[in-house]
Amino acid sequence: MLRFSVLGSGSAGNSSVIRHRETTVLIDAGLSAKQLRLRLEAVGVDPDSLDAVVLTHEHGDHCGGLDVFCKKTPLPIYGTRDTCTVVSEGMRPQVPWKKFEAGQGFSIGSLEFESFSVPHDAVDPVGFVIRDTDGESGVGVLSDVGQSTALIRQRLLGVDTLFVEANYDETMLVNDTRRPWSTKQRISSRHGHLSNDQAAELIVSIASQRLHRVVLGHLSRDCNAPDVAVKAISRSLAQAGWNEVQVECAEQRNPLPLREAAKPRPASEPSPTSTPSLEESPANYRVPATEPQAKESLHQAEWAF
Repeated sequence: MLRFSVLGSGSAGNSSVIRHRETTVLIDAGLSAKQLRLRLEAVGVDPDSLDAVVLTHEHGDHCGGLDVFCKKTPLPIYGTRDTCTVVSEGMRPQVPWKKFEAGQGFSIGSLEFESFSVPHDAVDPVGFVIRDTDGESGVGVLSDVGQSTALIRQRLLGVDTLFVEANYDETMLVNDTRRPWSTKQRISSRHGHLSNDQAAELIVSIASQRLHRVVLGHLSRDCNAPDVAVKAISRSLAQAGWNEVQVECAEQRNPLPLREAAKPRPASEPSPTSTPSLEESPANYRVPATEPQAKESLHQAEWAF
């Protein structure tokens, strides 16, 4: 079964790790190289055991630690062609670049990646659904996205764990006095970030009996709060009849434990090998209810919200 951890998430840096059997992959490397190694070790992963790094897009809070990290650990780096072109311009270590087209699938060891395009202000941003070769579990990774599309919802159907951004609370964003109106417009645009309500709508639309855990990421330090985000998503899930889905927030400063992606299944129950289609309503799958980082700054690069 897949095991998944968010090492850190927020405008100061984003990175996750996923493991199955002997295969371990880092998803994004926006933390410093030192923090990446410390946090991998904190969740029980030897940094030198990594097999690859996979990138969602080129913004610094998702790849800023890559250059220094790869000096000690020269891993193959997977990304879309445009993402690799931009990131490789600032890379000093010689590393193998594994380029793919958005929508293309690829395998790394016992992990199978399915990529899909997402709307965000980057050159070619993607999300991923990652499954193990045994078909036992699947993890959806959707970081930095301005709106939920039919393609995104179709790809995420049937995942056991979903990592999705919930960047801002709409009221808190409107009332924020630190950000100019133009920045607020970019954040809430179709190529910006998801609000709590938008994330909740997406999560409910792809929920199924398989959905075990939702991890909320990329929360704004000023325009959101973990309790506000969890309450918004949990309330929407409960209203739709999905009371047993676990909802938690990833932190900027500390990693989440490396946990199994799927809920435990009885030994006699076969592992599911198929996922529902968009034509199959999620209702058909419902069980009715019965270590310090630098502070987020408005003076960071333009991708920091």
